[in-house]
Amino acid sequence: MKKYRFIKRTIIAILITTLIVGCGTMEDTGTNATTPTETKTAIKEERNTSQHDQVKVEKDEKSESDPQNESKKLGDMVEVTRVVDGDTVNVLYNGKEETVRLLLVDTPETKHPSKPVQPFGPDASSFAKEILAGNQVQLEFDGPKRDKYDRLLAYLWIDGVTFNQMLLEQGLARLAYVYDPPYTHFEAYMKAQNRAKNSETGIWSKEGYVTDEGFYYQDDEEKAVHKAEPKAEEASNDLSYDPEGPDRDCGDFDSQQQAQTFYEAAGGPDSDPHRLDGNDRDGVVCESLP
Repeated sequence: MKKYRFIKRTIIAILITTLIVGCGTMEDTGTNATTPTETKTAIKEERNTSQHDQVKVEKDEKSESDPQNESKKLGDMVEVTRVVDGDTVNVLYNGKEETVRLLLVDTPETKHPSKPVQPFGPDASSFAKEILAGNQVQLEFDGPKRDKYDRLLAYLWIDGVTFNQMLLEQGLARLAYVYDPPYTHFEAYMKAQNRAKNSETGIWSKEGYVTDEGFYYQDDEEKAVHKAEPKAEEASNDLSYDPEGPDRDCGDFDSQQQAQTFYEAAGGPDSDPHRLDGNDRDGVVCESLP
């Protein structure tokens, strides 16, 4: 009988212990377990957070080159009154006509006083006229605002992109004149040039044509010498100053003929970097001189 009671008590003890352990497990499960609904909610929140972070990164990356953000640094709209060549234009700026030299790009020559027309020079000029002539653009300055010829140095923004980069993309210009780094758009321009170079577009289609100093074409030297030979009547005229030297005005010359010779040597009437022709652009300069 005593043995039966002992066994009975042992069984009851085991049952009570099992019940207590089971309750503890259920309590733990109720506290820590995640239901399917909670799991889906957590995944959704994590996904939304990830998407939010990705959108933020994309916006941050876009802000570096977004024209809407860039426009905060740009000046007022100005009109392109004349395309001189691929990398030089005239604009109406602050009530007067100014010459703008495009930053960081160099196109082949078309109107240089001592160099012949170089391959892709006319293409660059035609492209500039097609995109810019008579249109509104915005100027962005980056570093010194003017060069030694008193020309404005700027990026030209049109339709949300810079024309400077368009020239590089088209293989119509080389990246050049990096005088005052760092420049805002240098990296983007380098990538644009590399794309044109890798695809052998435009100036990059001629092996050895693009150099660190400019453009070299095997016929350039012979043509330049021929072009530089003055006509008989021109030889007698005195060229007082270097056409590529410092900026000159009519007061620097003793006579109208002297100024006219200098003007034509500097590229006139197609180009007038020294602005000797005034506003009438009749090809006759410094008409007040004797």
